[in-house]
Amino acid sequence: MGAGMTDADRDDARTADGAARDDRGAPPDGRRQAMRMSVELPLWRALTGYRILTLVYVLGLFVVAYPHYAHPLGAAAYMGALTAWTAATWRRTTSPERCTRQFLVADLGVAVGGILLTSVIDTQARIMDGAATLPSIWTAGAVLGFAIKGGWRWAAVASTIVAVVNLVERQELARDTVHNVVLVWVASVAIGYVVEVARASERTLARALQIEAATRERERLARDIHDSVLQVLAMVQRRGTAIGGEAAELGRMAGEQEVALRTLVAGGLLPRQRAVPAAAADGDPAARPAVADPPLPAGPCDLMALLAPHVGAGVTLSGPGCPVALPAAAAAELVAAVGAALDNVRVHVGADARAWILVEDEPDAVLVTVRDEGPGIAEGRLAAAEREGRLGVALSIRGRLRELGGGAEWISVPGQGTEVELRVPTGIAPEGGRRGRARA
Repeated sequence: MGAGMTDADRDDARTADGAARDDRGAPPDGRRQAMRMSVELPLWRALTGYRILTLVYVLGLFVVAYPHYAHPLGAAAYMGALTAWTAATWRRTTSPERCTRQFLVADLGVAVGGILLTSVIDTQARIMDGAATLPSIWTAGAVLGFAIKGGWRWAAVASTIVAVVNLVERQELARDTVHNVVLVWVASVAIGYVVEVARASERTLARALQIEAATRERERLARDIHDSVLQVLAMVQRRGTAIGGEAAELGRMAGEQEVALRTLVAGGLLPRQRAVPAAAADGDPAARPAVADPPLPAGPCDLMALLAPHVGAGVTLSGPGCPVALPAAAAAELVAAVGAALDNVRVHVGADARAWILVEDEPDAVLVTVRDEGPGIAEGRLAAAEREGRLGVALSIRGRLRELGGGAEWISVPGQGTEVELRVPTGIAPEGGRRGRARA
C-alpha cells in the first residue's frame, strides 16, 4: 500500500493557490478561499454518508435473518460492534487529514473479520445459498476509503483482500460471489484512478496560478521600471552627451544600462499596474515635461478634474458639463495612460505640438480620445517598437487599460495626425470585481 501519495502531494492537491495580487487586481479573500476548495472533499463526505446508510441497511438485513443464524447472539454481538465502530469513527472519513492509514487498515480489518465470522455464525446452507455476509455492502466503504486516500493502487490492494476473503468464506467460486467481488474491485479501482487524475489536475492548476502570480508581479515591476528608471537613464545619457567630458562617459554608461534594462523588461507583457506618473511612450522618454498625478480620494473621483492638470497652451480638454465619476484606482490608470499618449505627442510631433483630449461618458464605458496634428504613425510601427523594447504603448497605455477590462485603439492616417481611443467600462471594480471586455 506504499504506492499512495505523500502528505505534501495531498496538500498540493487540496490547494490551488490563486495569484498573489495587490489591492487593484486581487480577488477578495473569499474568492481565494474558494480556489482552495478541493474536489476530494465531496468524495470524503459521500463516503461518510455511504458508511452510515449501509450500516442501516446491514442492520435491517440482520433483523430479517436473525432467526436463521446458527448463532444469532454472535451475529448480534458483531452488529453491535460494527455499529459502535461506525459511530465512533464517522468523523474519520470526513477529511483526508483524519482518515489515516492506521484507521483504514483497522476499518478494513473490521470488515474482513465480519466476513470470516460469517462462516462460524451463519449456517452452511445459507452460506451456500448466497446469503449476505455479516458486514454485507458495508465492506465496500472500507475499500472506497483506500481508493480516495491512496488512489487506484491502494484500492486494488484493499479490494483484492476483500475478494480473497469472500471466496474463502464461500468456499467455492460461485457466480454471484465472483460477480460481487469483481464489481467492488472495478468500482474501487476506477474511483481511485479518478481521484488521482483530479489531484494531478489540481496540482497543475495550482502551478499555473503561481506562475500567473509571478508573471504579473514581474510585469508590474517592468511597468514601474519603464515609467521611472528608464526615463532617468535616458535623461542622464542625453545630458551627459550634451555636457561632454567625464559626463559624456557617464552618459554612455547610462545609455548601455538603459538598453540592457529595456531588454530585460521586454520579456513579459501582462499588465499589473499602480498609479504612477505619466510614462514613456515608444520614443525617447528623456527630459520631457511630466504632469504630476494629483492625490486620489478614497472613493470615486471626477475624471475631468484629474485630467485638468494636462491642459495647457498646446492641450485642450473637452468633455461633459457634469463630473465623470470613476473609481479612484481606475481613474488614476486612465489619467496615466492619457499622460503617456501626450508624451508620445511631445516626442514624435514636437514640444509645441497641439493635442486635444475629448472625454465621453457613455452608458457602459468612459471613452477618452487623445488627438494630435502630427504626421501619423506608419503601419506596423507600434509592433516594431514593442519588439525593440520600447514599451510605452504596450505597458503604459494598452497594458493599463487591459488590466481594467478596457482597451486602447490607434487611428492614424499618414499626414493627418493620430487619434488614441482609451476605453474603460463603467461599473468596474479594480479591486477584483466585474470587468469589461478589452478591445486591444
